Amino acid sequence: MSRKICYYLPCVIKVQRFAIILLPIQPSLKLLLFKFVLFEEQAENPSFKSRHFSTKIIMKTIILIIFCFFSYTTWAQTQSNPTGPLTSGKAPSFSASSTMGLINFPDDYFGKWKILFSHPSAFTPVCTSEIIALAQKQEEFKKLKTQLVVFSTDGLNSHVEWVKSIESIAEDEISPVKIDFPLVSDTDFAISKSYGLLQDRKDAVLNIRGVVIIDPDDRIRAFFYYPNSIGRNVDEIIRTLIALQTEDRYNVLTPANWQPGEDVLIESPGSIAESERLERRGQRNLRKVTWYMWYRRL
Repeated sequence: MSRKICYYLPCVIKVQRFAIILLPIQPSLKLLLFKFVLFEEQAENPSFKSRHFSTKIIMKTIILIIFCFFSYTTWAQTQSNPTGPLTSGKAPSFSASSTMGLINFPDDYFGKWKILFSHPSAFTPVCTSEIIALAQKQEEFKKLKTQLVVFSTDGLNSHVEWVKSIESIAEDEISPVKIDFPLVSDTDFAISKSYGLLQDRKDAVLNIRGVVIIDPDDRIRAFFYYPNSIGRNVDEIIRTLIALQTEDRYNVLTPANWQPGEDVLIESPGSIAESERLERRGQRNLRKVTWYMWYRRL
């Protein structure tokens, strides 16, 4: 039996080397693993084919296999739940149940801007005030060809009852609203993980209070993060949305505190000489502040 084991030992060593090379770990840790399995000593040791040394290599191989398993498990979890929110790139797609039926995101909203709102939980005062604020502005979002999608890790029944409760609110300072956008159930955390929107908590699995603005090409264009105790500013979200649409339409920039209808900025000239050439053209809709800062009237 020991002869058979010794016969396969060179193959075992090669497998060990290959496994260590493929491990998703730091190079310094890989070097430690190489030292642990003692490849060079194995090749030169006169007792390489002894029963004792064969057993030693087999035990190290078993330890290496266990280490590989936990390394790849950790790596896979990291890939499925990225560290931190997804703030750029292609928006991950998903299919999920909502208060308006099954939705396929973003395919159901082809050609539209989309805004995702992640919520920690239903039936909470800050989140409720935000849903009301969104419902009050939903016609304005529709004019901007934008679809609102709200989601949390609560179940669908909880969302349905939450919508009923919000629509029944009648108070002096709050007019009754009709919620005409879906509240999505993410009980398996698939959406939250793909967008990196889970809170780093050990006592519960909840979403952070995030806002993700996605353009008609399904690219993430803006991201907001709010603490649990602070309500989101819907007017600022609309301002950012209009600014992004203005940027795409006119190929311009927007300055600090910009509001729709105000002058915008153009890309900075590459040099003072280029700025001087631009000034000589005498375009009436351009205004120079300094050589690298020009306003444009739309």
